[in-house]
This record gives sequence, C-alpha cells and structure tokens, in this order.
Amino acid sequence: MAETIQLTRKDFVSDQDVRWCPGCGDYAILSSIQKLMPELGVPKEDILFISGIGCSSRFPYYMNTYGFHTVHGRAPAFASGAIVSNPDLSVWLITGDGDGLSIGGNHLLHTLRRNLNMQILLFNNRIYGLTKGQYSPTSKEGTKAKTTPDGSIDHPVCPATFALGSGATFVARTVDTDLKHMSMVFKRAAEHPGAAFVEIFQNCVIFNDKEWEEIEDKKTRPDAALKLEHGEPLVWGSSGNRKGIKMRNGIVSVIELSDDDDPAEKGIRIHDERMPTPGYATILSSLTRPDYPMPIGVLRAVESSVYEDDLIGQIDAAKEQRGEGTLEDLLYSGDTWTVE
Repeated sequence: MAETIQLTRKDFVSDQDVRWCPGCGDYAILSSIQKLMPELGVPKEDILFISGIGCSSRFPYYMNTYGFHTVHGRAPAFASGAIVSNPDLSVWLITGDGDGLSIGGNHLLHTLRRNLNMQILLFNNRIYGLTKGQYSPTSKEGTKAKTTPDGSIDHPVCPATFALGSGATFVARTVDTDLKHMSMVFKRAAEHPGAAFVEIFQNCVIFNDKEWEEIEDKKTRPDAALKLEHGEPLVWGSSGNRKGIKMRNGIVSVIELSDDDDPAEKGIRIHDERMPTPGYATILSSLTRPDYPMPIGVLRAVESSVYEDDLIGQIDAAKEQRGEGTLEDLLYSGDTWTVE
C-alpha cells in the first residue's frame, strides 16, 4: 500500500510570479485557498481550477494544480464539461463580477440551477479592473467610471440574490480582509455536495478603492456587517450599539438592543441556513447599507440532487436496459435515410 503524502500550503504554490496590483485583495484570497487545499485531503492531480477573463482569472496560474484559463464568461461551461466527464475531480471556478454576471451570466445561471458539484468563487469589486476601470454589472448607481463619466444609471445586480434566484443550494458571502472568516466559508463550500457559490467582497485599489471600506475595516465592520451563524440570532453591532433584525410577513425591521437584552425575548430572528425555500435567504441577501447591515457568512445551505450523479445514474440505467451498445449502432438506429 502506497504511503499517503501529507501536503502543505507550499505544495500548492506555483512557480509563476503573481501579477496583481500591490494591495489587491486577490493575494489574500489566493493565500487562503492555498492554505485550505491540504486540509481537504484531495490529491493535487484531482484538483482543477478554471477561470474566465479578468484580474481574478489569473488564479489558475498561481495554483500548483491542474488549471484552465478559458474565455470571457465561459468558465462555467468548461467547468461543467470537466465535472461531467470526470465526477471525481474537485473543480473550483474562479470568476469576477464582470466575467461572471455580464457576458457569463447565462452560463452561471444554468450551472447553479443544475447543481453541478463545484465551488464557484466570485470576486466582487464592483468594477472592471483588468480593462482599466469601466463600470460593471454590480457597480452602484451613480458610479463614475470611464464608461459612465456622469455616473451609472444601471440598477446593479446583487450576486447572492442572483445565485439564490438561480436555485443555488449553497450561497455565502465573505470579505477578503477577514482571513479567518474567509477560510471558514471556503471550507464550508468545499464540503457542500453540489454547486457552492461564494461572493467575496474586495476593493480594486486602483480603479474602485474603498468600495467596501465599512466592511473591510476591522474598526467599522462590527457595526456594518452581520455575521451569520446557523442557529444564532441576527444580531450585530459593537458594545453600546447592538441591534437585531425581526422579520414578520417578509418585512424586515431593525430593533435597538442594550448589551443586556436577550435577543430571544425581543423576538429577534434566528438564522436558519437550511430553510427549504430560498425566500428567507433572499431577504437577507437584499439588505444593504446604510439602512441595514451587510450579511456575511452562509446564507443558504441545503442538499439536493447533484447533476452528475443523476446523469451517471441515467447512463447506468440505459446500459442495464439496452446493453453497452456501439457508436455505429447509434448512428444507424431510429430514423435514417439514404441519399442517392
């Protein structure tokens, strides 16, 4: 029996020079993923990183695993083909708000609704960084960029809400400056059977700096972000500024809490990531600053049939019923005709 080799973070660091701008959150995300890989116990030859186009999509070059830097918006299609062809692979799809939600939105939607077994990491800096600062599908209304000098008039896409509306069985958010939280979310995503969608808040230090400043900064994060924990009340805020969320008939209200208040007695909602329908998680995903905190953590985690498992079962059933068959038999079966 071959001896199992214990891998470390260094085993997943490639020999390529990392070419992101100094201060970019991509470095922290990369480091977190490289640190996580040995913990998963998956052999390097069974790990595949696939990306589209954008700053985030350089990711496969920097992972010492198999990888594929594909074309704009089409990473979900490549990843779907890979996992269907080899369901034993651990597939990680790396994309950004422009690549994944603009030209790639349709591909991402169908990957999520099919529930293919892969981890989808969407880096959201609300701007096109690689092409030098055009507004993106997630840019806030009024964003002044090279393509919107007078301010964007588009209504932005909320990635988490999009994923939930597409039927995603696992949807989470994290922030690139909170390494502990980010690692927890990535590990939860890796353990989920099916499509796991993670939105990562990050700033583009060159073209859209301080976009998530309230949530990025450790000093302001407690009062700006709501950390979700299954079975715990929806409470956030620093000492002397605690608040909680109540929900009634889908309507959200914010309740002021003293440091001594019992959230349960005040009727504060208990977080349930396992709600069978996505309505509750969708309400959470729609909360925005400054009226509400930004929920981060696992919004939804439910189990459903996995696409490639169903596909393999269908193929096995067909073989049992009809036999192995050959390509020639298939070509000459059914309706055929001869052209003279």
